[in-house]
Amino acid sequence: MREQWEQWESPPGGTGNKLDSSEIGALAHLYRGEVYRSTIWRTRLDNTTNWSVVTLGIALSITYATPQASPLPLLLVGILICMFLILESRRYRYFNVWRARCRWIETNFYAPLLLRSARPDPGQWQDVLAKDYLTPQYHIGFWRAMGRRLRRNYMWIFAFQAIAYAGKIIIHPTPISSVDELFTRMAVGPFHGSFILALGIVFHAAWIVLALRTYHLDKLVHSRREGVGGMG
Repeated sequence: MREQWEQWESPPGGTGNKLDSSEIGALAHLYRGEVYRSTIWRTRLDNTTNWSVVTLGIALSITYATPQASPLPLLLVGILICMFLILESRRYRYFNVWRARCRWIETNFYAPLLLRSARPDPGQWQDVLAKDYLTPQYHIGFWRAMGRRLRRNYMWIFAFQAIAYAGKIIIHPTPISSVDELFTRMAVGPFHGSFILALGIVFHAAWIVLALRTYHLDKLVHSRREGVGGMG
């Protein structure tokens, strides 16, 4: 183990890319601080997800309370869930800053230390981390953040909302018997049922495309892992 620590220490008159014992201790405290900040922001992410689930549950209770109850609350709650998704995506961009720094230290410092293998270029990862502290920036864009939250949580919420709405239209107050009756039940005020159906298809197709597109973009960015952008 002593030999492993010496691999990280700076030799006399060296370039300073490697770390001495005191710098390793400071880095350990820095890592603890980043973990704490990422934990705090992780809690804030969970809050918005919980709000989405609770509001959807309230809409389900109202809509399915009686066979004659309107399905409109299930449509309106979709707007509210979209607002929570936008809010959570913004929060995720902050959370990802701390999470990415923790992960960067883990993969470039702690993992080689535990594996007892020296990095081929020990100064490179330190330069990237230092640059991120000197010029703080988001590691991912807003749409990539939204795509991640969709894939992790909101795709299930939107899918459940769509199934619940379709079930309400099909079975209440009586099982549906024709396409005209379907459009009649889906109509909202001056908007014909066919318009509401088309709007729903476009909405769900849009978030599916966004989730898939950002998934491939994440894989492309992570395959490079160059510079500060590769940390996220």
